[in-house]
Amino acid sequence: MKALICTRFGPPSALTLTEVADPAAGPGQVVVNMRAASLNFTDVLMIAGRYQSDTRPPFCPGLEGAGVVRACGAGVDDLAVGEQVVVTPGLGAFAEQVVADRADVTPLPDGVSFAQGAVTPIAYATTYHALCDQARLQPGQSLLVLGAGGGLGLSAVELGKHLGARVIAAASTAQKLDTATDAGADERIDYSTTALKEAVRALTGGRGVDVVYDPVGGDLAEAALRATATGGRFLVIGFASGAIPKIPLNLALLKEASIIGVFYGAWAKRCPQAAQDNLRALLAMIAAGDIRPLIGGQFALADYAAAFASITERRVIGKVVLTMS
Repeated sequence: MKALICTRFGPPSALTLTEVADPAAGPGQVVVNMRAASLNFTDVLMIAGRYQSDTRPPFCPGLEGAGVVRACGAGVDDLAVGEQVVVTPGLGAFAEQVVADRADVTPLPDGVSFAQGAVTPIAYATTYHALCDQARLQPGQSLLVLGAGGGLGLSAVELGKHLGARVIAAASTAQKLDTATDAGADERIDYSTTALKEAVRALTGGRGVDVVYDPVGGDLAEAALRATATGGRFLVIGFASGAIPKIPLNLALLKEASIIGVFYGAWAKRCPQAAQDNLRALLAMIAAGDIRPLIGGQFALADYAAAFASITERRVIGKVVLTMS
């Protein structure tokens, strides 16, 4: 089978599409013929050697995807060959086949495409965990979403609106904000032309927001924390800007605010049943039409360089998917 291999840390040019041996299903494992895999900013960091967990080359990146069950190992009796599934192998999704533990394979409901299934486990499950488990967002509360035009940001806009929040989308271009508005945002801030804190204050009558969702980091983080209401919750999702902010902790003290880390992958390993429950709930929402993941670009596996470029050059709105024949 063909697989995308990171042979050395570096840019996407460090990747090679090559032939490797087909995987086999061990006890408690499932082999999936991949149909689609989602590309995340995490993949960019992993192949550059800049991610929180240390994965040494050579390895096949790809955290999530969807496809068809090819084989089941001993002890797996609740899935059938030919069944459509979502898979979160941890690594290896950028290949024609992948092997994963049974706990990391979830049936794909009718009405949910392979591409939609592929983009759900990381972005949407991270956001569901952040808003529901960590921030405990309530109907009627306000939610500020930074990077609202990206895959993570749009998932927060959609889920925040579905949960009954007043959603303020913040992004760097009018096009990204238009997309966030289409996804359900109530208010919008272009932080390339407007001071973030002052804009949030104006939209909330000086009160500030109840929850901040920040997958961007960098200079925006401190401004967003300053824009929280007393008792607000600041969700640390990631650092797409490339810079990890150094926030004055007196801001949390003065506002009695909570700064809450969201490391979905580690949490899902510690709490696999809760992660499965969340994922099934999300897939049910997609099947019902309650949320509609935006696929901003689809590329054949052989066109991986263009797929990575669409993320690193920040040209994509929504999620990027690699497809396998």
